[in-house]
Amino acid sequence: MDQQKPPFCEGLVSIVTPVYNGEGHLPGMLDSVLAQSWPQIEMILVDDGSTDGTLEVAEGCRGRFEARGYGFRIVKGPHQNASAAISRGLPYVAGEFLIWPDSDDVLAPESVEKRVRFLREHPEYQCVRSLSWYFDGETGARTEQADERRGDLSREELFWDVLEVRTFVCCGCYMLRSEPFFAIYPGRRVPEYDVGQNFQMLLPFLYRHRCPTLREELYGVAVRAGSHSRTALTQAQEEKKYADYERLVDEIAGICGMDSREELDRVTRWKAGRRYRISLKYRRWGEAFRAFGQFLQCGGGMTGKELKELAWVLFHDAWGWRKLYPFYRRLSTWSSSAKSWLASRRRDIGEDEID
Repeated sequence: MDQQKPPFCEGLVSIVTPVYNGEGHLPGMLDSVLAQSWPQIEMILVDDGSTDGTLEVAEGCRGRFEARGYGFRIVKGPHQNASAAISRGLPYVAGEFLIWPDSDDVLAPESVEKRVRFLREHPEYQCVRSLSWYFDGETGARTEQADERRGDLSREELFWDVLEVRTFVCCGCYMLRSEPFFAIYPGRRVPEYDVGQNFQMLLPFLYRHRCPTLREELYGVAVRAGSHSRTALTQAQEEKKYADYERLVDEIAGICGMDSREELDRVTRWKAGRRYRISLKYRRWGEAFRAFGQFLQCGGGMTGKELKELAWVLFHDAWGWRKLYPFYRRLSTWSSSAKSWLASRRRDIGEDEID
């Protein structure tokens, strides 16, 4: 492949979508791209080593994209992960604007146009996002299920809100200007981990640039049983996921050039809080106490969230009751004995019994 970076084409929107074994849901996503009202789009579909009919489905859509006047490219590679797949697609981006929707989600017909027009009318912004709706990935019916908070939609400095899960990170909701994005990643590769491709794409950008919100639902998120984000993990898988996120966020902090003690402490609190929660979940008390100590040392405090998590662990499957009840019984017996002894002593010296 020619590694020479193409110039950015004014008005063109590059859509980079990784897909793995998506023959069942990919047509819906591609149909939503073809239904866009914006006339300048290039579709860069990155196959992450699919073993089903994904490539055949994609090739079957090529003619429709060409007839629509849209660019269409399929990039193939071995199965790795979503962030590696995105990295394989980024060298081909030629558009002034960039989005990266998931392969099972959909774009509203004016999703691209409304965001492009906003950025054209507001050159002071380098990115914009919209709201999303959720739908059943099998039936297509709208659902109220949502995994992410919308948060304070008036806020524009979103780095910490995204990292600390105070707002949503639905990938297809965000549109970035390509030039400042590739100023962050001049090699046109993002950090490649088994987790968090949206963190790689968004966090370094949001650290540098404000991001306003269009209060319209312009992106549909599929809720699908058995999807990667909703599959139950084993303990080993979950612990690896947590460790990968820690390494990723450390790398992102380096990309951002964080050097203030306040910001570095905040990143440490984020990592310690996550370590505290997973240690509680798997009852590794020593690790939980060490993580909580680090959390406090970096300026954190015990919030309602931490208290609820601790209570859940203590009383999940009656574990806490089995451990604490014998102590409670001993304490109650001692208290009753102490009261009886005190009452008898007071009677001996002629004082009234005091409860």
